[in-house]
Amino acid sequence: MGAEVAFDGFDFTPGAQVPLTGSAGQTAATFALASAAYRDSPMEEILKADNEWHQSTVKAGRIKLFAPNLGEAFAGAVAARMLGAGRAPLIQSFGTEPQVVVEHCLAATNIRRERDNWLSAVMVLCGLLFLPGLLVWLMVFQIRTQIAKRADKRGSALGTTLLFAVGALAVLFLVRMPFTGFWAWYARAAVVLPVVGWLWAKQICERTAKDLRERWDGLLSGGGIGAKIPEAVPGSPGETAAEQLRQSLARLSAEQQSNSVFYAGPKGVLGMGTRWGSWQLAEDLVAQDPKKEIHPFRSWDVIRSIHDQLRMLERGPLNTGGFPAPSIKHWIVTPIGEKATAVSRPGGTDVDAYTVKTHAVQDICNKQQFGSGDRHYLGVQWTLWDGQLIITMMITVTVLHQTLRIEVTGHALGPVNPLFTTKPEAPTKEVAKTVKFWETRKVSLPLVTADEVVRLAARAPLTWYPPLLNWIGGSLGLPEPFGLRHAWADQPWRHRFMADDALRAATPVLRVVHSAAIKVLEENGVDTEKFGNRSAFLSTAVQDPSPRKADVYDA
Repeated sequence: MGAEVAFDGFDFTPGAQVPLTGSAGQTAATFALASAAYRDSPMEEILKADNEWHQSTVKAGRIKLFAPNLGEAFAGAVAARMLGAGRAPLIQSFGTEPQVVVEHCLAATNIRRERDNWLSAVMVLCGLLFLPGLLVWLMVFQIRTQIAKRADKRGSALGTTLLFAVGALAVLFLVRMPFTGFWAWYARAAVVLPVVGWLWAKQICERTAKDLRERWDGLLSGGGIGAKIPEAVPGSPGETAAEQLRQSLARLSAEQQSNSVFYAGPKGVLGMGTRWGSWQLAEDLVAQDPKKEIHPFRSWDVIRSIHDQLRMLERGPLNTGGFPAPSIKHWIVTPIGEKATAVSRPGGTDVDAYTVKTHAVQDICNKQQFGSGDRHYLGVQWTLWDGQLIITMMITVTVLHQTLRIEVTGHALGPVNPLFTTKPEAPTKEVAKTVKFWETRKVSLPLVTADEVVRLAARAPLTWYPPLLNWIGGSLGLPEPFGLRHAWADQPWRHRFMADDALRAATPVLRVVHSAAIKVLEENGVDTEKFGNRSAFLSTAVQDPSPRKADVYDA
């Protein structure tokens, strides 16, 4: 499907600026994803977080020396994808606050940009003015990087030997200078000043690395420093860039509240997870009194009764805790292909700020039950485990000829991949003890290695034009259709208690749905005996539900 510009007609009046998402119970998954913006591990590690249905891609650059790390690639890719002008529609990130993640990506980029400004000044003073020496040293480090790519220890030792050999030649060159006069002094400066600049750059990089790691650790510890993005607050009417950023963030929050979702075949409902269970009640509509006709009713009447009863799920006869308050919402589900790389949200006069209006929802519920087109589902959703588990039960009611069918399906989205929940570890190295040489001890290493300083200094002048930097060094490709939460979510079935929570939610929801539906049927003169028998059978079957791939049909 072709992607539309999702924000056409969006209202940016002051009312649209009010934050629409709550923060209660959603911090763990949000902060875990946000922490990726501050990480300094290799970019390729993001591939370990991919799940069965959504895969990221790492686009290799032309020069390895300019390759980004995970934090740089993640922050840039996420911010560009979620805030870019004319961006494609996004998938909702249930259980997280995508605006918070994007704000941390912007904040991390600002921290790195401040560092790069200093490094650029160092490159000009100690590198550009002495370009021949800088090019020689960069060539040496590039060769060393290529040699170090070898998996064995011999490659690393060879790279270190190369660096020492070039250093010895540099000292010899300073002692036995072949030039005299001005060029002799310039040649000496061209050899020495790039090394001085490297030492200066190392201090700058160490300071920034410490700041980024503190924020990374703070987010995962629950007490992280808030993201500061002053460029999102316009100081005057003429600040168009700030106003555009503010509108993009408001647009992101509004799209998060959209009642339009997409069903991608075996992938399930994007953002809600795969369908793990399905229970269907289908019987003929027969009048209680053969002499009277059934009082006319529509699917929406049944759905509205179910909606009212589901609001009572948090109440029970015993004071045992029970269900927390769920989110109950009418969803418009659009079918897309399993391999679709883009989605297109409904548009027109029936849509207001990404939300399908109530009268259009009723029409879809009553009329679009067979053939092409969007479908209506009533969803009851719980956000549990601090945002790490999303349980969604979807209910749809259809009437074809004389048969009324009530279908309840279970969807579950598990925790974010453990890659995002790992805290930073100080780099260490095991060395032999001086006296007891048969024993080893750990020694602390600098946060930033020599190669990392060279990489950051080389990238710094190009960070002001990301497209060129991405072409030279490489970039991260996000899985499409993109949504922060479902892109890197694991299945909940490997976690015992999460699996229990998902399975336990099915029985009470199913019984409430059937009870509310049968009540409407009785009120409208329908013989509910067969419906009651079928409901009792399903109520017995759901006593011991087991997760399965309900969207994979073995035909």
